[in-house]
Amino acid sequence: MNLKSNFALILIAAATLMSACSKSKKEVGSGPEEPVVVVDSTPLISLSSSWKKAVHLMADFPNGIQVYMNTTPFNGKALVAYCVVFDPKSGLELKPVTATANKKVSAFYTEETGFRYACINGGFFGTNTSYSLAMYKGAINAINIKSLTRTLNGANATYYPTRAAFGISEEGVPDVSWIYHVGTGNGTIYSYPAPAANLINTAPKPVPTATLPAGGAIWNVKAAIGGSPMLIKDDKINITDKEELIDIDNTSSRARSAIGYTKNNMIVLLAVEGNITNGGAGLNLAELAQLMKEMGCVGAVNLDGGGSTSMTVRAKPTVKPSDGAERPVMTALIIKRK
Repeated sequence: MNLKSNFALILIAAATLMSACSKSKKEVGSGPEEPVVVVDSTPLISLSSSWKKAVHLMADFPNGIQVYMNTTPFNGKALVAYCVVFDPKSGLELKPVTATANKKVSAFYTEETGFRYACINGGFFGTNTSYSLAMYKGAINAINIKSLTRTLNGANATYYPTRAAFGISEEGVPDVSWIYHVGTGNGTIYSYPAPAANLINTAPKPVPTATLPAGGAIWNVKAAIGGSPMLIKDDKINITDKEELIDIDNTSSRARSAIGYTKNNMIVLLAVEGNITNGGAGLNLAELAQLMKEMGCVGAVNLDGGGSTSMTVRAKPTVKPSDGAERPVMTALIIKRK
């Protein structure tokens, strides 16, 4: 056998050995190798050790968006909470959406076009009617309720609440404020440094205008969602449920949804499970504000809660619905690629 033949035999033997080694490695274990999950390792916000990164929901997430889960009891209550944190300047956008008829959050997510990451329920509503602001790219698709009826001295009285809302400017800067749609129809949205001082069993304050309450100014946002009440304003817990005339089992433990932002303008969407056997007990409004403050929020607004609380992340559910099944709602918030 010549040198050329010997060299050929050596190559064949080496190839056979490499193939056998490769096959042996693949066959280790009971199934195919799991894909390596690569996620952004740099936290977008500073959270306590109770919050764990929900890596199982982040397989295809880019830098600039993260999901966390917390199952550590809060104020002695069983807690199951998820939060989605994202940078509005990282090529992602927050899109408020409105339905023509009540729709589940998972349906909002599924029916949205483009590449989306997460969806949470929005503000308050009735049958096929939204009571809270939904604004996208400057277009107002639903307004914060402009008037409501309460009993005063045994008779009906009309009140004009300035309720809370969360908005983002064209430059991607978040804000929370008490707002009112001044004028007819959708009007012009004005924000105020403090809510109109309405209270149950007191005479209604006048219809808000450009100058009343004091310090009003046109709200310079391009996307916004309404809720109620304000939870945190100017880095201080400031729950204005009485002034906003909103009674949503404020002192009861129930499922809660909220939106806020941190000092470095990271946006936080929070869903808290409530009234679930062997699951989350829920929080009251004061505890919700406390939790958001501990997460670093300098501004935060309560969204509709209870059976309405629902969050979908990459088509997967997170908190269990307190009604036993998803409740159809009228507005939602979607985080998606621009």
